[in-house]
Amino acid sequence: AKEVGGDFYDFFMTDDGHLCLVIADVSGKGVPAALFMMVAKALIKNRMKSGDSPSEALFHVNNQICEYNIGSMFVTVWACLIDVMTGASVSVNAGHEHPVVRRCNEGFELVRYRHCPAVGVMEGTVYSEHSFSFGKGDLLFVYTDGLPEAENREEEMYGTTRMMGFLNRHRDEDPEKLLLSVKRNVGEFVGEREPFDDLTMMAVKWER
Repeated sequence: AKEVGGDFYDFFMTDDGHLCLVIADVSGKGVPAALFMMVAKALIKNRMKSGDSPSEALFHVNNQICEYNIGSMFVTVWACLIDVMTGASVSVNAGHEHPVVRRCNEGFELVRYRHCPAVGVMEGTVYSEHSFSFGKGDLLFVYTDGLPEAENREEEMYGTTRMMGFLNRHRDEDPEKLLLSVKRNVGEFVGEREPFDDLTMMAVKWER
């Protein structure tokens, strides 16, 4: 995108035994979106590091943002807390794209579960959690809507179906190579058209 955007991702330990993953997309573009992104990122990290679960963190962050949200901006968020010893995980999806998981020696699949409202939309929102578990060799792929909504010169979208097909043709690649492959493929699809939106991706492989 030509303007500064509001996509962000983060990963950090909340304590000695838990890893937090976050990917998010702020509405709008330019400096307001970038500033809103910085605030949202800091608030989420502070709540998660204080010991909140993902649903508790987004509940409090949403209320804080709604209280002072003069510009009526919002942010879609996918947040996950992983027990690094067992792989047991709990995640929240606040209006974000569905995550994709590849189980060891299997194909990538969209993990569809009910979206909650984006953060900043409605004060008092309660965010439901989704529990799952990582096994050895599993790979998680999360992204913002700039990936499926990327358009070529004919205004055709890259789309989720194309994305899933490409991921499964490259399912044996390690996370770093996979991200580069997806970025390259989207670039080839878009061609010379100027990107309208940011494209942010994160891939994590469970090796335990």
